[in-house]
Amino acid sequence: MDIAIRTHKDVSLVAFAGHLDTNTAPEAQEALDRVVEGGGQKVVIDCTALDYISSAGLRVLLGIVKRLDGVGGSFHLFGLNESVREVLDISGFSMILKIFDTEAEAIEGIAT
Repeated sequence: MDIAIRTHKDVSLVAFAGHLDTNTAPEAQEALDRVVEGGGQKVVIDCTALDYISSAGLRVLLGIVKRLDGVGGSFHLFGLNESVREVLDISGFSMILKIFDTEAEAIEGIAT
């Protein structure tokens, strides 16, 4: 998995590419932890190049949501492909996560 982190104003954008599964979840968790420990309270995950997510990946997402909620932060996702969206729908995560189609929509939604 490839992970890229950049900032747009006060929003941390984290792009995941490849598979977010048991093997890569620790790396994803470390990246998100660095963002939050660095003061990031508004986090947007770019899933446009994310091919697959497993239950381990879902746990990473849930963990960062809880952590950000605890500090008054926000978390959004965008760019889900059909298979990733299906996993989120089946697991019920699409009901608790804020999901957007585009980066601009996710940033706009988190800024308000």
